[in-house]
This record gives sequence, C-alpha cells and structure tokens, in this order.
Amino acid sequence: MKTKYNVDENGFYGQFGGAFIPEMLYPNVEELKENYLKIMDEPSFQEEFNDLLQQFVGRPTPLYFAKRLSKKYNTKIYLKREDLCHTGAHKINNTIGQILVAKRLGKTRIIAETGAGQHGVATATVCALMGLECIVYMGEVDIKRQAPNVARMKMLGAEVRPATSGSKTLKDATNEAIRDWINNPIDTFYIIGSVVGPHPYPDMVARFQSVISKEIKSQLLSQEGKENPDYVIACVGGGSNAAGAFYEFLDEESVKLIAVEAAGHGVDSGESAATSVLGKIGIIHGSKTLLMQTEDGQITEPYSISAGLDYPGVGPLHAHLHDTKRAEFIAITDSEAMQSGLEVSKTEGIIPAIETAHAFSVLDKKQFQRNDIVIINLSGRGDKDLNTYIDYFKFSE
Repeated sequence: MKTKYNVDENGFYGQFGGAFIPEMLYPNVEELKENYLKIMDEPSFQEEFNDLLQQFVGRPTPLYFAKRLSKKYNTKIYLKREDLCHTGAHKINNTIGQILVAKRLGKTRIIAETGAGQHGVATATVCALMGLECIVYMGEVDIKRQAPNVARMKMLGAEVRPATSGSKTLKDATNEAIRDWINNPIDTFYIIGSVVGPHPYPDMVARFQSVISKEIKSQLLSQEGKENPDYVIACVGGGSNAAGAFYEFLDEESVKLIAVEAAGHGVDSGESAATSVLGKIGIIHGSKTLLMQTEDGQITEPYSISAGLDYPGVGPLHAHLHDTKRAEFIAITDSEAMQSGLEVSKTEGIIPAIETAHAFSVLDKKQFQRNDIVIINLSGRGDKDLNTYIDYFKFSE
C-alpha cells in the first residue's frame, strides 16, 4: 500500500532513510533493492510465506478483548496477541519472509543481530527450518540477561557470537554483524531484525510485519463491525512491531498512533533510550534518522531495563511519523513498565515481555473515552524476562 507516510523510490520517509553504506556493501544492498519487491510479489513467494505464517507461526494471532483491563480503565482494550506466535514474539513474521528472499537470491549463510534475543531465536528457527548456516551477534551484556534465549539459539543450531565493544548491547551487535557482512559479501544474507538499516530493509521489514495490522482490521470488523480502532499502541526500540501494527492505518488519520519508548531511569537521567526526545538527526547503521548523540556526533549509549528497547536510534519510518506528528511518542520509565507488566499479569493472566509492558503503561498516562477502541500490540511474552522480573520484584526472597 502506497501512502504519504511510506517509503519513496529513493528509500526515504520524508527526510529520513536512505542507504549510507560502505562501498563494499553496495552490491549486496543494491541486489536486494532491485529484487525484494519483485520476489515478494511472486505468487509462489506469497503462497509459501502465507502457508508458513499459518502452519508454522500459528497465524492469525487472536485479537483478544481484555475484559478486566477494559473495566479498570473504563474503555475498550484489545490485545493483539503476537506473544502467541511460534518463538514467542512478532519477530518470526519478518524472519520467515527474509529467509525466503535469501533463498531466492541463492544465499547459503545467514547472519543476524539481536538485543532481547527474540530476533536471534526467530532467525535461528527459520535457519533450522530451511537448513541454512546461522550466526547471531549479540551484546555480551544481553547474552547474560537473556540466557534462556541464548540457549534456544544454540539448541536450534545457531552460533552465538558476543559483541564486546561499546555498551555490549544491540548497537554493538549490529556493528559486528555489518562487519561480518562486509567480509562475506557473496554467500551471506543479513536478516535485520527491525525497521532499521539501509534501504530497503526498513521497508521490507515493515511489509513483512504489516500482517499484524492486516489481521487487526479484519478481526476488528468481525468483533466490532468496523475496521479502524481509535488508538493503536506499540512499544518502539528500532520499531518493527510498531511498524507492523501501524502499517495499514498510516493514512487513516482518524486512527491515533502511539509509539512508546524506553525512558530508562528518566529522560533527563543520562540513562535513557527515548530517541524521540533526546535524538538529533544523524546516521546509524546505514540510515539517516533520529539518533541519540553528543554535540560532536558520537553515539550516546542508550539504557533500558528492556534488552529490546535500548537502541540509540529509531527506524526512519518512526522518525518520519514523529516529525510529521502522525504518531504520538511517549517515554516510559523502567519502574512504570515493570509495574505495568505485573499489573497485566495479575489482571489478564498474561505475562508480557518487558518491551511490551512499556506499551501498557500508556493506560496510566492518557485518558480514553468509554467507547474508544484501544488496541495494544502485545508484541512478545515475558518468559525471556522472568529473571529480570524476579530480581526487580524480589520474588525469590
């Protein structure tokens, strides 16, 4: 769907996007740019992609009416249950799509970066499914705090390589993956996990994740007699789950989009990942976007209790949505997100990923009308975060 909020032929969303890459990567990125739309439009691709989404991933995921939350906040709250996808998060939608593209381009070796580990697990999963070599780069800090996902990747046959530079988190894992790609340009395909990186990655990932909002429209029509909700709320690090949840509503101005970022210890604390507040225009990982940086352009180390939201930038689509005020950006602190995660667990019997818990905190920040339809993209389940929950709430004492 072509919209004024979507990418143009040069890979830009307004002033954001593009492909700012080393010369060594130009052939890889150009090959992908020339072919991704043609491949995705092939009937055989669509058939295989949709079949795997249904039979392997478990789509469509439910659009669940959260009765007790709705009663508490006196509005109509629906949860898009991406936590019920195979591997426990929305990430698998994109990795299924990208590995099918990689196969059609004749690539035999897959690399990926991961923060919270969900994208790494999703990439390792599809590599096992397709019998392809898989190497996942992950920050040393994230390897420690996301041990269950590291174990899953290894069980699925992936090699997990630690990133030991910088903050040893997602940004640094991405740097290492790009270095690998430069060194192995012929046989390697880089499956990027979010709507970041050089064009065409942000657009390609958003298109694969758009299945989320496509399903929301048809499910809402069935359940409420209308396709469009009043609000769609999603957490944003790089922003793939939000891009997927927003995609079909970008031109529907009546649908209010709310992007939720990690404020960490507070926007002004020096330990935050609230790019929309703290970021300035810059270039990171091949894309011109909003980026947390010092006066002389050095990237500021982000912080969040959530391993999936501590990215110093935001995808160019989201930078554009912020710039045009199409989406409202709200920053949520660690403590607010953790309390929301606990509340949702006790109220609805669903333990959300800490990333997703940030999105639920909006319910305490905004006043909704009684008949508003509020959709929260429940992007992942909290199994991977249990140790963080245990430590934070001292459940083991």
